[in-house]
Amino acid sequence: MISFIIGVAALILGYLVYGKIAEKIFVVKPGAKTPALRLSDGVDFVPMDWKKTVLIQLLNIAGTGPIFGAIAGALFGPAAFAWIVFGCIFAGAVHDYFCGMLSVRHDGASISEIVGKYLGRGPLYIMRVFSVVLLIFVGVVFVTTPAQVLRTMFAPESVTFYYIVLAAIIAYYILATLLPIDKLIGRIYPVFGACLLIMAVGLTVMMFVSGEITRIPEFSLVNLRPDKGSNIMAHIFPFLFITIACGAISGFHATQSPMMARCLKNEAEGRKVFYLAMILEGIIAMIWAAVTMAHFNVVGAETAVAAPVIVTKSSTDYMGLVGGILAVFGVVACPITSGDTAFRSARLTIADGLKFDQRPIKNRLAVALPLFAVGILLVLFSLSSTKNFNIIWRYFAWSNQTLATIGLWAASAYLAKTGKNYWITLVPAAFMTVVVTSYFFTANECLGPLVTGITGSANATYTVGIVIGLALSLLLLLLFVPLIGVKQKNSVKD
Repeated sequence: MISFIIGVAALILGYLVYGKIAEKIFVVKPGAKTPALRLSDGVDFVPMDWKKTVLIQLLNIAGTGPIFGAIAGALFGPAAFAWIVFGCIFAGAVHDYFCGMLSVRHDGASISEIVGKYLGRGPLYIMRVFSVVLLIFVGVVFVTTPAQVLRTMFAPESVTFYYIVLAAIIAYYILATLLPIDKLIGRIYPVFGACLLIMAVGLTVMMFVSGEITRIPEFSLVNLRPDKGSNIMAHIFPFLFITIACGAISGFHATQSPMMARCLKNEAEGRKVFYLAMILEGIIAMIWAAVTMAHFNVVGAETAVAAPVIVTKSSTDYMGLVGGILAVFGVVACPITSGDTAFRSARLTIADGLKFDQRPIKNRLAVALPLFAVGILLVLFSLSSTKNFNIIWRYFAWSNQTLATIGLWAASAYLAKTGKNYWITLVPAAFMTVVVTSYFFTANECLGPLVTGITGSANATYTVGIVIGLALSLLLLLLFVPLIGVKQKNSVKD
């Protein structure tokens, strides 16, 4: 219980203290005209009040990751709390803030264009493809998971109900991708945001009222997963850091932040929008990890309870039918309001790369319809079996963290070239490089089986993966050194 309370307090303190440090390092210009004011087009560049934009940003980034990811991460025990808190304050929120503010400084540019400016043309082309692929994966995951929750809640035996919900979500995604941002997203997201926050507060209060808060184990870095001796993917490092993605750090956020960068009216609002939204997401992840430990006692269990079951049952058990419906509505709103902006962001990323004007509706259709065609095919693939969905989820999780790592390196290059304190992004960039690289060489859905075939044992594979991750991180640090203090002409806009 104490670990949970201290963790939430630390996240709030992180916003108040470390958020200001990040803002001071970036050096905001309150008097500068933002893209929303200079490039207003009534479609994507639309000035909005910061209180509305922070709720939109929260819903953009808070998909099922801080909920389903935290639920899966709870199986490791209270070590999950440590990653959520430290990852969120020193990596995730820093990543979101600098990626968001760099987009503000570069006319609302997509993350791929920002990476190109500071890491070169090769990474630019890679990131254009990589980010679009990730966004399609996000859209697919966030079509199926809210439908699963609603089916579990209202019609667990009805396949027809499930397909109707899927069709309705896809239809909504198409509208949200094509319409001006203030016509649909700007109007309904604040309502969804209120539901999400009420849900989080309600679950926390009821954990205290029921007394189950005392069942949360206190802080420990000991791995409490029962299969840690037989399953290579039960190691805390790097698998906990991939499992709990959106609740601690997420590259998906870098694809979402440019949407709000095109709506900020003042650079000074950046910390309230980008850094604060990530902190709020971290608190949501803490709550769901705590609920899972307290209400289902999964720590040390032989098998994990399905995430949709945990969401629906804990909500109704704690808050009754009405409160449960409200809570589940908040949970469903998370993936839906991230899935729609995933496709919207994919449209913007492609349009930015092609320099394709998005004001005419026909141009938006030309980009969006092929994206949805691919997305629908992947949805059908994921529905064919649970195994296929798990494959998509794991590839999404790894690509998500990899994109965050690249975003941190790009931010570090910007800070180094402008003579600013680059350590604030460089340290998490180096750490996340080890995480994503070691995961790639050890995970079952990546190169793990191939490496095991060479090494002859899972333990050797794990060691090899960590060594390769450390080596790549060190190599990138050595390559980074020449960038320090080198302000390249026409490449750095401060």
